[in-house]
Amino acid sequence: MKNVFDRHHGADLSLSEVHASVETERTGKGIKKFLPYIGPAYLVSVGYMDPGNWATDLQGGAQFGYQLIWVLLMSNLMALLLQSLSARLGIIRRRDLAQANREEYPPLVNICLYILAELAIAACDLAEVLGMAIGIHLLTGLPVLGGVCITVLDTFLLLFLQRYGMRKMEAFIIALVATIGLSFLIELIFAQPHFGDVVKGFVPGPLSSNALYIAVGIIGATVMPHNLYLHSALVQTRKIKPDDNSIRQALKFNMIDSTIALNAAFFVNAAILILAASVFFVNGHTQVAKIEDAHRLLEPMLGTTLAPMLFAIALIAAGQSSTVTGTLAGQIVMEGYLRLRINPWIRRLITRLIAIVPAVAVILIWGDEKLDALLVLSQVILSLQLGFAIIPLIHFVSDKDSMGKFAIKGYTKVLSWLVAGILVFLNVKLVAEQTFELFAQDGNYVLKSIVAIGWIAFSWLFVMMTALPVIRKRKEKANVRLHSAEKPLELPAIPVIRKVAVALDFSDNDQKLIAYALAQQKGITILLLHIVETAQAKFYGNSDDYETRKDQQQLDGYAAQLTAMGYQVQVQLGFQSRVREIVRIVTEANADMLVMGAHRHTGIKDYIYGETVDQVRHKLTIPVLIAP
Repeated sequence: MKNVFDRHHGADLSLSEVHASVETERTGKGIKKFLPYIGPAYLVSVGYMDPGNWATDLQGGAQFGYQLIWVLLMSNLMALLLQSLSARLGIIRRRDLAQANREEYPPLVNICLYILAELAIAACDLAEVLGMAIGIHLLTGLPVLGGVCITVLDTFLLLFLQRYGMRKMEAFIIALVATIGLSFLIELIFAQPHFGDVVKGFVPGPLSSNALYIAVGIIGATVMPHNLYLHSALVQTRKIKPDDNSIRQALKFNMIDSTIALNAAFFVNAAILILAASVFFVNGHTQVAKIEDAHRLLEPMLGTTLAPMLFAIALIAAGQSSTVTGTLAGQIVMEGYLRLRINPWIRRLITRLIAIVPAVAVILIWGDEKLDALLVLSQVILSLQLGFAIIPLIHFVSDKDSMGKFAIKGYTKVLSWLVAGILVFLNVKLVAEQTFELFAQDGNYVLKSIVAIGWIAFSWLFVMMTALPVIRKRKEKANVRLHSAEKPLELPAIPVIRKVAVALDFSDNDQKLIAYALAQQKGITILLLHIVETAQAKFYGNSDDYETRKDQQQLDGYAAQLTAMGYQVQVQLGFQSRVREIVRIVTEANADMLVMGAHRHTGIKDYIYGETVDQVRHKLTIPVLIAP
C-alpha cells in the first residue's frame, strides 16, 4: 500500500494553519473519546440547510405538498454516503479532493474542474447573500439591496473566528445550527401538520417536469459539490496516529458525527417543506414561491407573531453559518488546485463580490420579484456540477494502491456508482429537456450555438474525468504483467562520451549546467550553445543586433574562463525556434550528450513558456541530462 496516511514530508497540507491542530488521543473513554471528533460534519451540514435549500423546500412544499419528502430523504442518504467517502479520503490519504484531483488528472482537466468548483462556491455564496439579505429585510425592514451590501461585512467573520482556533469556530457553527433547528421545531408545533400525509410523502412517486426541476434543485441544495472538498479537508484538522486502530476509530467516529449532523440538516429541510405543505399547500396557497411571501403568510395562517420572527432569525443563522464554510471551501479549492495561497479576507472578499454582482444586478433590473427564482437557479447550478466532484471521489476511495485495506468494499462501490448514476441521469434529463425546448424555438442562434458548444465541452470533460483513472490503472497492471518475468542482465556497451553540449539561458543556472557537463568524463570537449530569441532573430533568423552581439560576448566569456582551466570549448549561437535549433546544433556537432536545465514549469505554464525539454529529448537519440 502506498501513500496511506502519508504526511507528505513537507508537501502542501490542507488548511495548513489548523492542520492536525485538534488532539484526539489524549482523551478518556466512552463519550469523551468521541467528543474531539465532533465538529467537521456540522460545518459541512450547514451547507445542507443554507438559504438555497429554503427556496427549493418552500416551493416544493407549497406547490406539491408532501410529495417531495422522499426526494429530501433520498438526497440526505446520498449526502451521508458521499460525505463519508469524502471524510475517508481525508483521513486515509491526508489529501483533500482538490489535491487528489491535481495529482491524478492532467492540467487541462484540472483547470476545468477548478473552474467548476469555483462556480459551485460562487453559486452557493449567491444563495447565502440573498438569504442573509432577505432575512435582514424580514426582521428589520431594511431594503433587500441594503442587506446585500451589508453582507460584505461578514467577510471578516471568518478571520475573527480563526483567531480562536478550530474548536471555537465549530462551536459557533453548532450554535447557529441549534438556533435553526429550534426555530423550526417551534414552527412545526404551531403548524400541526397531518402526520398521515407526512408519512405518505416518504413513498417515491413519478415527477412532472415542474416537480423534476424543483427535485433537482433540492438535490443540488442538499448534496453540494463544494462540501465534498470541504469535508475531506476538515477531517485533517484532527491529529490521528497512522496505525490501523487509530484510523479505524477516526473513520467510525467521523461516520457517527456525519450521521448526527446530516440528520439534523434533514430535519431542518423536512421541517421547511412540511411547514410550507401544511400551511400553504393545504390551504390553497400553491403559488407561494418566495421566502417573503412565506414569511408574510405565517402570522395570519398560524395566528402568532412569533412564527415569522423565528423564520427570519433562522434564515439569518442559515446564511451566516454557510458564509464561514463557503470561505473555507474556497480556500481549499484554490490551494488544492492551484497551490495558490492568499489572505483569507481577500479570498472571502473576492468570493462575496462575485456573488453580490448578480444579486445586485437582478435587484436593479427586475426588483425583488426574481430573487427566489435566482435562489432556485443557484441550486440547480450546484446540482449540475455534482458529477464532476463525485466521480473523481469514488475513483480515489476505490483505489487499493493509495487506500490499501481502507479502500471501500465492493457493495459500497456499487452503491456509490448507483448514486452517481442517479444524479448524473437527473441532471442530464433536466438539461436535455431545457435544451430541446430551446432548439424547438425559432431564432436564438447565438444562444443555441453556445449551448451546443457547452454540451460538447461538458461531455468531453465528463469522459476524460471518468475514464482517465481507469486507463491509468490498466496501464499500470499491463506494465506489471509486461515486466514481471525476471531476466538476466545483458548490459550493452555504452559509447564513450567525447563531446557534451550545454544549452545555456544566461541565468544563474548556467554554472550548475556547466558543472554537470564537466563531471561526466575527463578530457571531453564542451559545446556551449544559446538560442537568441529577440524579435528580429525570430523573424529574420541570423541577425546582428545588439542582443545577439551581447549573447556572443557572454558565450565567449564562458569559453575563455573554461579554456584557462584546461578544457576544450566550442561555442555556437542559434536563432528562431528554440527546439529546432538546439537539435540542429547538437546533431551537426556530433555531440555525445546534451545537458539542459529544467525550469519546473507545470500545467498551463508549459503552454505559455513552451515544453522545450520534452520536445528536444524526443528528437535526439543521444542521452539528455536534465539538471534541476
